[in-house]
Amino acid sequence: MSLVADQVRRLDAQLDRIPFGHLTSYDATQSPIDLDSPRVKDLSKVIKSLSTTGSQKALTAWQLHSLLTQSSLFPEPGGEISATQYETELEWLLVSKATVQTYGIILDTLLDQIIPLSDHIWYWDDVLSSPTYSSIYMVQTSPVRLWARSREIYTDSKAKLQQYTSGASATDSEVGANTTSIQAGISQRWSQFYHIVRESIHEKSLANVQKKILSPVALCRAEARRKQSKLKKLREMTSSGLGVLIDEGLAFGGNGSDDGKSDLILSNNQEWKGVVERSVALMDMVLKDVLTLNVGVADFEDRVFAGVEEDPELSIQAEEDEIPRPAVVARRLLDLLEMHLPGHVEAAEKMVAENGRPSRLVRYWLPATILVFSSTTILRILVNKKQEILHWIRDLGVTVRDFWFNWVIDPVRKVVSTIRHDANSEIAIMSRDSLQADRDSLERMVVDFALDNPSSATGASSISESQVADIRAKVREGDVTPILRAYEKDLRSPLKGTVRGDLVRTLLIQVQKTKVDIEVAMTGIDTLLKSQELVFGLVGLTPGILVSFGVVQYLRGVLGGRKGFRENRRAGKCVRVLRNIDRILSEATPSPNNLLSYKDHGLLICEVHVLRRLAHSILPADIEKDFLEDLDDLANLKGIQSQLRALDRIRWAYSKWLR
Repeated sequence: MSLVADQVRRLDAQLDRIPFGHLTSYDATQSPIDLDSPRVKDLSKVIKSLSTTGSQKALTAWQLHSLLTQSSLFPEPGGEISATQYETELEWLLVSKATVQTYGIILDTLLDQIIPLSDHIWYWDDVLSSPTYSSIYMVQTSPVRLWARSREIYTDSKAKLQQYTSGASATDSEVGANTTSIQAGISQRWSQFYHIVRESIHEKSLANVQKKILSPVALCRAEARRKQSKLKKLREMTSSGLGVLIDEGLAFGGNGSDDGKSDLILSNNQEWKGVVERSVALMDMVLKDVLTLNVGVADFEDRVFAGVEEDPELSIQAEEDEIPRPAVVARRLLDLLEMHLPGHVEAAEKMVAENGRPSRLVRYWLPATILVFSSTTILRILVNKKQEILHWIRDLGVTVRDFWFNWVIDPVRKVVSTIRHDANSEIAIMSRDSLQADRDSLERMVVDFALDNPSSATGASSISESQVADIRAKVREGDVTPILRAYEKDLRSPLKGTVRGDLVRTLLIQVQKTKVDIEVAMTGIDTLLKSQELVFGLVGLTPGILVSFGVVQYLRGVLGGRKGFRENRRAGKCVRVLRNIDRILSEATPSPNNLLSYKDHGLLICEVHVLRRLAHSILPADIEKDFLEDLDDLANLKGIQSQLRALDRIRWAYSKWLR
């Protein structure tokens, strides 16, 4: 919701409080009030369409023009409309609501014209800030200047040639029609035309002595400075007109409360009708004079107010007019919508086109020309490298796909399996059943050796079942004492033990024991790895996630899809707008009653309008309500000091979102 929409809605709500109770107190000579008459119904229907209290969108100029045209305000040619007092009051309410809508349309138009002027002024600032930018601007606009100079020379030469032709026609009529005379006449005319062209070029060169003294870059800088000055003057004039309309237009008084003593709507007199008439005249005068750049801002304001006071169509100036006053106001509103407003918009666009930054065609004709001339070379390169480009694209697609599946999908799947404690997903250095098989084999080896050599195992000639069970239990704990005893015995006579004893057998059993010990150690490491399996899975997933996140962020940044980046840019713009508001309030020249001038108030309204739009997408809904209230305090004329305090309050209260 814009500032203008709020202003229109507030004024429309004030008009809805117009009392009609006094109409029932007329004496019997007055016509009775018929609420069911066709004219009353038509007027009520149009009034309802012109109201904004139930709609969120303001009416367009075309819709407003259509509603005024279809209303029964204008008498037929040669006839008059006889209306009761109630119908007359309804007519006044209709034209008042139409005036409010027209007022909103004109304010929107002026705001839309002022805001883009800053971009054009900044462009000229860039051109004037650096000789490099000035040179670039000279190259960009060189075809336009060459074309304009050629047209001047052509127009001047054509005019002189026409004068020469008309003066020489009488002489040519006396010449004979022979071939020699004709050829001599043609040669003479070509020579004269060449002489005229040279003379025109020489005259243009003498007329533009300054262009011969200054360099092309200096001329371009002077042109940029001149256009920037006109744009600044246009912004000042438009801001002044906007401030005049906001401060003086439709000033009914009161604040919407029922006890407003200065509220013209609730007062017994009918002064609010005069306010409507004067507001229409004010809008008319502003549109007529706002583009007059050869006068100062103060002179413009004086001319506007003087024009309103001397307006011949106001009631106090045209008391003997036979046409009903609502019809006069409605006709003037139609003129504003049909002629004055479109004419103003067209003139403003023409002025901005002449003094604003050049068009895209002028700014980019050089790179576009280079691109066009090099397009054949680029196309030839693309055709010759077609297979290589396609192969590169395919390789890129395969690389991206393999990276995605091998470094993102598979690690994610492994992490999920680890979280779900999938036994098949457990990492292991060795097979799970390898240690158990080697233990069983060692147990069998030791038991068989004990059964074959009971004397080495127990020192007796036989071995019982309980002793065998005890040996099995000790082997499970890593105790192979029977093997070590036999090994120690045979080691006393190694050769004899090797040939006739069990030295080789015990040695091989110890090798198996060593293998089992190594596997036990590996099992411990395996258990440690299994306890940290989730950590390893996340570590393996991290590179893929980081690379994918970086690529996605880069693509979002390139495509401008980062919401946070856009919000930061909006917040930065809000800070710049707050800086402009502070500058306006600090440098403003206050009036005797400590209020802003019309020009400064218009500039302030523009900045507040921009700030409302930017903050709408940054602030939360509940915070935005308080923000709009503070913006209203900033925009209203309550004194410069009060506005500065409102600006400070906005800075510290909403710094969380606007920094």
